[in-house]
Amino acid sequence: MTIEEIRNKLFEMQDLKYRDFESKLNPAIPIDDFIGVRTPVLRKLAKYLIKDECEEFLENLPHKYFEENQLHAFIISEIKVFDKCIDRLCEFLPYVNNWATCDQTSPKIFKKYKSQLESYINEWIKSEETYTVRFAVKMLMEHFLDDDYEIKYPEMVANIKSDEYYVKMMVAWYFATALAKQYDSIIIYLEKYRLNSWTHNKTIQKSVESYRISQEKKEYLKRLRIKNSRNC
Repeated sequence: MTIEEIRNKLFEMQDLKYRDFESKLNPAIPIDDFIGVRTPVLRKLAKYLIKDECEEFLENLPHKYFEENQLHAFIISEIKVFDKCIDRLCEFLPYVNNWATCDQTSPKIFKKYKSQLESYINEWIKSEETYTVRFAVKMLMEHFLDDDYEIKYPEMVANIKSDEYYVKMMVAWYFATALAKQYDSIIIYLEKYRLNSWTHNKTIQKSVESYRISQEKKEYLKRLRIKNSRNC
């Protein structure tokens, strides 16, 4: 399908009420840049397009509409050859302009190529692009908190220096998830106050809200909160 055909297809599936709802979740993006297509519909279209010739669409960056970025992310996530997937991802990441597209980019093939993925994460996490850094932390959270966990990974995240809201939120999300999975080695980052005060308190907030952390641990975490710190 051509770029024009894909865009026309998206408008055929438009839901204006959903567009208005979705725009409220992404206030940094003008409402005119939303079409209003639900995520399951976009995922289904992505699976269809990847069987077709969609190179023209993938090379047409930057996209105009939020849904085109979402569709691009879902297509990349379906690519089954690691080298091709990573090449397309590296092309796309600099153009990601919102948290939703960043967080919903999740290539399935990465599970089989973690050692190769790690070298890319090492570069992404040093980027000056907000959503490239956020994506790097997300990949560490998705792929390196279980059997492949090593202390060097939370160390990488703790060393991020950024005032960007969407980076700090992902760092907090990472450490809250890490506490649920690797509590004994992660709690030290809070006990030693390794994170900035906002991220520190946000990590505790997310952990206290989690069903994966025991009540006893939640009570201890509450005592580690930094007082007089601005927290949202």
